[in-house]
Amino acid sequence: MMNQPSRLEFGSIVGERYRIIRTLGSGGMSRVFMAEDLKLPGKHWAVKESIADPKIMKIVRTEAEMLISLSHPRLPRIVDFFEYPPSGAVYLVMDYIEGITLEAYMKGYQGYIPQEQIIPLALQVLDVLDYLHTRQLPVIYRDLKPANIMLTPEMEFKLIDFGIARSYKSELDQDTIKLGTVGFAAPEQYGTGQTDARSDLYSLGALLLYLCTGGKYSEWTAGVEGYIRGELPRHLIPIIRKLLRHHPEERFQSAEEVIEELRRSADFQSAQPGKSMSNASMDYAGTRVVAVLGVSSGSGATHTAIAVSHYLARRTHSVALVELHSTAKAFARLQEVVEGIPVGQASSSRRFEVDGVHYWRQTSRADVISLLGGSYRFIVLDLGNGQDNERLEEFLRADYPLVVGSGAEWRVQDITGLARSLQRHPQHKWNYCLPLASSEAVRRLRKELEHDKVFALPLHSDPSEQDDEMDQVLDELFRGVITDTRKKRFGFLKRQH
Repeated sequence: MMNQPSRLEFGSIVGERYRIIRTLGSGGMSRVFMAEDLKLPGKHWAVKESIADPKIMKIVRTEAEMLISLSHPRLPRIVDFFEYPPSGAVYLVMDYIEGITLEAYMKGYQGYIPQEQIIPLALQVLDVLDYLHTRQLPVIYRDLKPANIMLTPEMEFKLIDFGIARSYKSELDQDTIKLGTVGFAAPEQYGTGQTDARSDLYSLGALLLYLCTGGKYSEWTAGVEGYIRGELPRHLIPIIRKLLRHHPEERFQSAEEVIEELRRSADFQSAQPGKSMSNASMDYAGTRVVAVLGVSSGSGATHTAIAVSHYLARRTHSVALVELHSTAKAFARLQEVVEGIPVGQASSSRRFEVDGVHYWRQTSRADVISLLGGSYRFIVLDLGNGQDNERLEEFLRADYPLVVGSGAEWRVQDITGLARSLQRHPQHKWNYCLPLASSEAVRRLRKELEHDKVFALPLHSDPSEQDDEMDQVLDELFRGVITDTRKKRFGFLKRQH
């Protein structure tokens, strides 16, 4: 509630023109009322009443003039300003926006906003932040949070409260007044420096995390990965992590930079078959995911995942190879060989390294989400031949889904059966890998699936070692996506000898 009693009640008239109808909301510093326009019958406005210290009335007047000068479709128009010096009350008259706040929407839908609306919402917020931040005298909003976002019936967004917005003054080291909502305000809003455009971007990251965790978290803390909704686009996670960096210089530096990253990663995710991906994907700065799924036991999924990981690492990319199964044993055996651990004696660390590839054994989905916020350019998921819901979900969401199966005529139904069982999901990104298959088997499966991304994998006894034939196949699989800057590596077999 506002600390001081309001001067307004039902029927009160402000500025000899606006008659108060009802209260719309209240906070610690202000109240907002709906008012009818006595000069324009049927027209309604929102009137915001605030109490200002007389000593800073000049600043308040300057800020009001600044707000009146703003014009953006995602901002309410501020059409009038009144002062009542004896009481310290000031009034802003602005557009009345029909709808509900994002906070109320989240509560009404049990913390759920459809995943397909999250990125469009983020782009709308960024659009208005870019407008504010790039004005001749930049405007810093400073209180981006669900309660200050109004959703219209058409699911369009508008910012509705400029109570603590300020103009950025480059000569200041710190803000005079520290304001913001705990959980959504950037660290520098609590006395460590002056707020600038990057402060609003931190709040955007907090807002996105809030939406992605069903309203449970707005700060990146230990364990938050386990609450991020599984169906969300992967490329959001590293973007949110960067927005929420403690130090402003480690965040995105402008709204435009975030917009470009969101659009670039979205373009990468939605690339259609036959479309050149070189421009979108080569510049993509986030982490990309390759998911390797075997259609049956012994199909070679782990072997293929290792070969792909080392292929990517030889091209100077940082790679994590993740065994997405809490009871799998393959990586534990590899770790015993690499680190010289006695057979059956598990290492205390689930991570080990071979030729620049970071192997993560027996991991969970929460671990994968955490890795997505790190510095890896590629994460390769070894899904084995498990087709439980969690691993299928990771496969379907991957940037590069790889199906590994036998090219034998009597086993081809394993692959076609998987494709049919998941036919409701888009499959244009899928790649099919057939170890030791003949060219005829590849041709036959391409015809059966009506899909041209079917590859025969040659004999490759040590998947960590460079092999010209395997590289030719993977060059085709990843054509136009990665640069070819190869480095000499050595493999498991040599190390064992």
